[in-house]
Parts: sequence; C-alpha cells; structure tokens
Amino acid sequence: MFLKKTLAFIDKNLLLGLSLFLLVFIPLYPKWPLFEVLPGYIVRVRLEDFLILAALIIWFIYLLRGKIDLKKNPLLLPIAAYLVVGLLSTLSAIFITRTIHPEFIQIAKLYLHFLRRIEYFSLFFIFFSAVRHKKQLKYFLILLPLAILGVTIYGYGQKYLYWPAYSTMNREFSKGIVLYLTEHARVLSTFGGHYDLAAYIMLTLPLLLAVGFLVKKWWLRLSLFAVSLLEFWLLILTASRTSFIAYLAAITMMFSVLIIKKGFKWGLPRWLALMGISLFIMVSFGDLSERFAHIFKLQDFKSALLRPFSAPPTHGIPLDESLSLEEQLKIVATKTDVPPTPGKKQKPADVYVDPYILTEAAELAEKEATPAAIHVDYSDTALKYGLSAGIRFDALWPRAWVGFKKNPLLGSGYSTLVKTSVWEFTQAESTDNDYLRLLGETGLLGFLAFLSIFFVIAKYLWLAFQKTKEPFFIAFFAAGIGITFGLLVNALYIDVFESSKVAYTYWSLMGIMLAAALFVVQKEKAKI
Repeated sequence: MFLKKTLAFIDKNLLLGLSLFLLVFIPLYPKWPLFEVLPGYIVRVRLEDFLILAALIIWFIYLLRGKIDLKKNPLLLPIAAYLVVGLLSTLSAIFITRTIHPEFIQIAKLYLHFLRRIEYFSLFFIFFSAVRHKKQLKYFLILLPLAILGVTIYGYGQKYLYWPAYSTMNREFSKGIVLYLTEHARVLSTFGGHYDLAAYIMLTLPLLLAVGFLVKKWWLRLSLFAVSLLEFWLLILTASRTSFIAYLAAITMMFSVLIIKKGFKWGLPRWLALMGISLFIMVSFGDLSERFAHIFKLQDFKSALLRPFSAPPTHGIPLDESLSLEEQLKIVATKTDVPPTPGKKQKPADVYVDPYILTEAAELAEKEATPAAIHVDYSDTALKYGLSAGIRFDALWPRAWVGFKKNPLLGSGYSTLVKTSVWEFTQAESTDNDYLRLLGETGLLGFLAFLSIFFVIAKYLWLAFQKTKEPFFIAFFAAGIGITFGLLVNALYIDVFESSKVAYTYWSLMGIMLAAALFVVQKEKAKI
C-alpha cells in the first residue's frame, strides 16, 4: 500500500519536480561543455541538454497516457505554425535557394539550429503542463528568487573575489577554459557572456519588483526588494546598454499595466522613483554610463540605421580577419579598461583589449588556435560609432537583409546569414537583431509566425490581468506583460531568443504564467 501511494505521488508530481529543478539548475549551472556537436563548431552539448531531453520524454509519455490535454495549451498552434515554417525554410535552403552547401556538416548545422528551437519551446510545454493547481505556483515563486540570488552571488564572486568564469565568446573559450576577469571586465556569472546574463536579469528583475510592490507581508516585501537591489547592481556590472534599456522598457510597461488596476496615485510615484534610482545608479557608478556615452556621440544615427537595407560593403567592414564577427562583438570594452597605447593605430572608441586573464593552459590553447595577428582595417562606421555598432551596420544586418531577399517568404535558412559563400562553414552564427535574423533565416512567414506567439501570450496575460482581483496575480500578469515587452526591445540589438539560458528562462516563465492565466480566465481550480 505504501509503495503504491509513493508511486502514485511520484507519478502525480514528477513533472512539477522536474520543472522546479530545471528552474534552479539552468541558471546556476555554468556553461561546462560535455562534447562538441559538430567538428569545428562553437555549439557544444551540455548537461542541461540531457536533462531537458529527459523531461521532454517524460512529458511525451504523460501525453500518450492522456495525462496532458494539448487542446488547452494556448501556444500550441502558433508554435507549431512557426516550426512548420522553419522546416519548410530548411527544405527551401537545400533545394530552392541552395544557400546550404549539399554536404553533411552544412545540412547537420542547419537542422541543429532547427532542433535547438524545438528544445527551447519544449520548456514552455513542460512547465505549462507541470502547474496543475494554483497553490503550486508558490513553489516556483520561492525557488526563483533563490536561483537569482545564486546567480548574483557568483557574479559578485567573479567581480570581487576572483572566482572563475566560463565563456562562450569564441570556440576556444567554449571548450570550458577557465577565465578570470580583469578589474573592469564585464561580469558574466554562470552565463556564457555578459549579454546573456543581462538579458536574464531583465527577465527576472521586473517580476521580483512587481510582487515586492504588491505583496502584503512586510518581511517578504523587504526580502524581494533586497534581492532586486543586488540583482540590479549585477545588471550594472554587465555594462549592457541594450538590456538596461530593455529593463527600463519592461518596468515602464509593467507599471503602465498596473496603473489600470491600482491608479495613477499608486503607480506613477513608484514608477518615477524606480526610474530615478535606476538612472542615478547607472550614471553614477560602474562602467555602463561610459558605454552610453558612445550613443550620445552619434550625430548621423538615422543614416546608420538605414544601412542594413543596402548591400553589404565590399570593403571597409570593421574586421580583424583573425576573429569572427561574433568574437569581435565580445571584445567591446569600456573606457575604464586598459587604455590604448599612445601612438598605435586608431581604434573604435569601445575597443581596447580582451577583458579576460587566461590561465597558463588557456594561453597555450589560444596561441595554438589563433592565427598570427594581421592588419586591422576598421571602417569609418566602426571608428565613428564604435565596433559594436559598426559590425552590425556594416556586416551583420546587411547580410540578414540579403538572406531575406533570396526568398522573402521562407528566407535563406538557419545558419546562412554570417557566411560569405555558400560552401563556407562558419564557427558561430550572429545577427544581433532577432527581427532581421527572423526575416533573413525564415522569411516573412517565419517572422509573422514567431511574432504571433507573443501576440497570444500578451492576449492571455491581459485577459487574466483584467479578470483577477488577487494582488499576487495582478503583479504576476503585469510583470509577464512587462518582461515580454522588454525582451522584444532587447531583441532589437541582441539575438536573445537564440541565447540558450535566456530562451530557457523565458519559455519556462511563460509556461508558468500562462498556466496561471488559464486558472483565472477559465476559473479552473483543477487540472489544466
């Protein structure tokens, strides 16, 4: 009898337990690789891939047993539509546009990116199916701040205590080489890069703040605000302009929604106070203000933004030919890093030195893997606007537009936008604008199908927000709308939906939030 009850309990709560474990494990576990997927490619298999696969298999078994009703999943159709378009895009790339060279490694890389998107989406279905009762939500809301606190503590350890960092900024680093940050290097905590970490903070910080403002228990409010303050300083240490702007956009949208329920007298002073504190800390402390200074120097920013819709230049692209475009984006530094040596050739304002100290073993690997330095010819755009903007305007964005024009409906296929010839095998993919990447890789159909997912998310969160009167749910749904809007802003300058830990986190949170939304919209207290 005891064994039967135990097995029944495990069967009933297995998906919930796996989801709670993944919510904590994914952000806290560093990017330690197990093995490479394709020879010479930057993407590597990690432990979380096996854990997600195991959770997906268990979810599928529950589906076959009739324990999960897919008909009630609001994102089933839009996600399925995008994946169908993605599959058609891969076939088009091979047989119609012929932007994929007909060899195994090129085709394998194409479908690797397609399968990665399935993996990201799978977490939404797992988390959505795991939440069967309203009371289960409290488990996620207890563990999420603890995971955030763990990420924050490790980031502080890297910054102030010389704890090791593991980066995916290039193929050598992605092998799991131990790195140590210099004094002014941007923190990446357990993530593969500071951009990824900053996007994760942008996703989780508004949720902590929203619940903190509306929760009634003073000790819980104080605890959430304390974790929020620690996490916000970690955002400053990443020196990520895009994610900081996205964070401001997220809390602005969040308070715009909250004001509908709470009124202007409640919402406006809190929003102004939060914006004021955030901007004051950004300007007064850390290196982020130095990076924003580059923006204020842009006098012809409009003409630079129009450049992606023209053909890529045949000369003057801001390339150090010993580094890939993605690797160059990662060496963007702040003015407080090691300054340039007087008398050396002019460099973009945001490039000084690679902000990492390598271990002796890593230095040896770097010497063996990196070609001898050659002449660096930075373009006028890079010198004027900085290397970060220059690479986007001169190379990455124009190439995405070229990919779109090859097949406006289905694009040129995954992993085709960075390479300059059809037979070239690139070590990594990056466009640093998810909208242009969508258009370039999957065309207008993929673009519309992908964005329809967020339309459905916003619709359900909004309907639930309007219907609920519980303070916790008011905060929960307003934060969901805010972080979705913030992530869409972040996607203007970073490929956030292809960043594994960011994508894992967002689709997991949306699984929890839409499950809660259906409880409210459909007034169900039993199974979804």
